Amino acid sequence: MGQNRRVTSVRTVLDTNVLVSALLFHSSTLAWLRGAWRSGRILPLASRTTTQELIRVLAYPKFALNANEQRDLLDDYLPACEIVTIPVLPPEVPECRDPFDRQFLELALAGNAEVLVTGDVDLLALAERFAVPILSSRKFRQILDHEESLDS
Repeated sequence: MGQNRRVTSVRTVLDTNVLVSALLFHSSTLAWLRGAWRSGRILPLASRTTTQELIRVLAYPKFALNANEQRDLLDDYLPACEIVTIPVLPPEVPECRDPFDRQFLELALAGNAEVLVTGDVDLLALAERFAVPILSSRKFRQILDHEESLDS
């Protein structure tokens, strides 16, 4: 076994688009994330606002999910999460072009995240100016796979 073996889960913020793809599309390139939180490889972080957004997005007509299907998806994800309370005076984050992206940056700081995973180009553009690594899902998977190979 490698000496760098990680015994704790990676504290991870998943933006809504990444999360919805992982939940809904079993053959998507993001489906592996579901296994990662189920196995404890990652510890997803959620806040009230990110959870509310997830609930809202799962109800979009384009997904054609009934209330039971939406609840099943939430029941798969939310129990794996650590719920983080964002302070009344949230942490200071860089300016975002999309104000809805702030919630993920605030969650990453308030929850002591090790990584924020996104496909959003606006969030990825902030990577150089943010205290928490902001990575694409592809890059995050490469890092996790590399750590796993070191443990073997």
